Amino acid sequence: MSFNIALSGISAAQKDLNTTANNIANVNTVGFKESRAEFADVYANSIFSNSKTAVGGGVTTTQVAQQFHQGSLQFTSNSLDMAISGGGFFVTSSGVGTQDLSYTRAGAFKVDSDNYMVDAEGNFLQGFPVDDDGNSTSVSLTTTQPIQIPDTAGSPVKTGVVEMQMNLNVGEEALDPASFDPDNSDTYNNSTSVTIYDSLGESHIMTTYFVKPTNASLTGESNWVAFYAVDGEPVSVDSAGTYSTDTDGDGAADGTGTASATTSAGDTWSGSVLTFNDVGAYTGSDPDPITTVTLGSTGAGVLDPGADGTQTIEVRFDSPTQYSSPFEVTALSQDGITVGRLTNVGIGSDGLITASYSNGSTVPLARVALVRFANEQGLTQVGNTSWQASLDSGEALAGEANSGTFGGIQSSALEQSNVDLTTELVDLISAQRNFQANSRTLEVNNTLNQTVLQIR
Repeated sequence: MSFNIALSGISAAQKDLNTTANNIANVNTVGFKESRAEFADVYANSIFSNSKTAVGGGVTTTQVAQQFHQGSLQFTSNSLDMAISGGGFFVTSSGVGTQDLSYTRAGAFKVDSDNYMVDAEGNFLQGFPVDDDGNSTSVSLTTTQPIQIPDTAGSPVKTGVVEMQMNLNVGEEALDPASFDPDNSDTYNNSTSVTIYDSLGESHIMTTYFVKPTNASLTGESNWVAFYAVDGEPVSVDSAGTYSTDTDGDGAADGTGTASATTSAGDTWSGSVLTFNDVGAYTGSDPDPITTVTLGSTGAGVLDPGADGTQTIEVRFDSPTQYSSPFEVTALSQDGITVGRLTNVGIGSDGLITASYSNGSTVPLARVALVRFANEQGLTQVGNTSWQASLDSGEALAGEANSGTFGGIQSSALEQSNVDLTTELVDLISAQRNFQANSRTLEVNNTLNQTVLQIR
């Protein structure tokens, strides 16, 4: 029996050595969790034996228990690298549309040929679907999907509205709108431009020219004329605006002027009229609303063949002012977009993945799914620093990062192995001494047996 006891000790020491060696071997493995060999004594007794004098039967390995405490974070320059600071596991699937899920703390992800986020083994990172505002539409594990990062941002949207906010200097020199010529800066007071898009996503430059009309400053009212061009071609409004004139200088309106001009090149321009009161506040426009004629072949003719020729632009002035200060554009925007190319991927601490594109749009793609378990040590190891659920671990409970007991996600970082190399080397020495002691026990038993066999 003593042979068996010694052999069980040697086997336990070997198991301890193997466990320690595996920990040391994975000291630089991202997301690795160290293991600890746990042992128990072997003791057998019956109702007819004397328990006071019974000797144990050796030692047995009860479990190689994984230790899931936090590893230190290593920061990287890859925005797709992720580390969980706190509780939780990433969810990965072996294929698109499958529910063969595994769980990992290793966040070294990359993009495959189809723009899916995958790990080194090609497993797909799972995420919760989100709406246009980035809010999760479901936090159920069954609704998670592989996260895909498109390299383009949707279809182009033609510009329908241009919004402007500016200050027009009341002290500007008065000019005759009928003499307006965009090629002569002396015929207009100020100008500003914005990029707009047609239905094919082609960009165009829309320029607005401002002219302060002669004899258009009445008591309590001031007028400005705005002309519009796209790619240098005149774009008329649906009906040219009119402004009041004061030819005799008594401060009262005695005539009208039309916001129109014909250049020396033969181009006809028709624009709108902006009106301000005696405190410089915007009071309206003529026409109202300001809508340009079609930009296609039947109108200005500035669009390429194939684009929507019925496109018009509505110009909205958002509370412009007329103060005694220099011309200044404080806001200028339009609602069209072109096809965008992927320029950046961002991951928030709550796991929300957003993609930025060259057209200026930022699109929320998905929220990284996290799971936790009632008994993490009950998880089944499947290699590649991954685990699968088992009866001992309990079911996976899904949730969002930074909520409840789930930790936050740190982008551009990786969780290092939680192995303490110094402790492992000490354990290695201890296991070695244990192995040697049990070997010595086996040797002594063998010597005693030899002595007994030599008795005559």
